[in-house]
Amino acid sequence: MALFKNLFNKDEDIISSSEDEYYNMSEEEALSGTDKNGNKMILLEPRAYSESQQIADHLKNRNSVVVNLKRVTSEQAKRIIDFLSGCIYAIGGSMQKIGVGIYLCAPRNVNVQGKISDETEKNKPEEEDEW
Repeated sequence: MALFKNLFNKDEDIISSSEDEYYNMSEEEALSGTDKNGNKMILLEPRAYSESQQIADHLKNRNSVVVNLKRVTSEQAKRIIDFLSGCIYAIGGSMQKIGVGIYLCAPRNVNVQGKISDETEKNKPEEEDEW
């Protein structure tokens, strides 16, 4: 019986020590590999269509991007969405609307699960989205 206690206690020590190492890691150490692995979440509010290339560059670097289009005109927002749709298709990623004028763009290495539904979509007939 003592053999089993010693065996299980050793496993718990290994698990807790690896957790301690993870949580005791400095912020610089934790962020050191993010550029290589592409595991950042970027939040952007473009003010002009010309900033859409910056969003595409983040996607090419395998970073997820949340784009808030509330600071651009509806015409510019449509152009940005069209451009990003092409970029996302080219890299095999995904785009999801998460609010009015707010989109989540994710590269292929990010798995997005679930969907955010808008209450107004349920109550109104099928119409063309604002953007």
